[in-house]
Amino acid sequence: MSKAPHSGGWVILASALLALVLTVAPLPALLEAWRPPWLLLVTIYWVLALPERIGVGMAWAGGLLLDVVQGLPLGAHALAFALVAWLTMKLHRRLRIFPLWQQAMTVLLLTLLVRMLLFWVEGLTGGPTPGWWHWSPALTAMAVWPLIFLGLREMRRRFDVR
Repeated sequence: MSKAPHSGGWVILASALLALVLTVAPLPALLEAWRPPWLLLVTIYWVLALPERIGVGMAWAGGLLLDVVQGLPLGAHALAFALVAWLTMKLHRRLRIFPLWQQAMTVLLLTLLVRMLLFWVEGLTGGPTPGWWHWSPALTAMAVWPLIFLGLREMRRRFDVR
């Protein structure tokens, strides 16, 4: 474990806020179903990059904020994000050495897990049963993961985020 002080917290916060803005920004109806889960992707990246600094608690807080912003039952995204953060922390040593395409496949599985939990919460709350489009963000998450990973890694290196 490193004894160096933490730095670059503003970069982590700025990337999370940008992801939140991209999550709620209006899109045409056709593209809305394919919107990547930006905040989830940013959370996965930071947990993967800095597991000793960004963990389950931060992921839970981000998920709770997303629930509030989207007007969903409180705790739906929080539970899902916390579970994904925990899994990412448990597997981070393996995931970090995977090539980008294998990381993208892992992100697909993690996003499908989140979508499955949201589907379950929707059923418990008596919401309408979503169609196939409910699962489409997992495919776009897989597709944009290399861009997210490379972009945030460059930001982490440039601003010496530790």
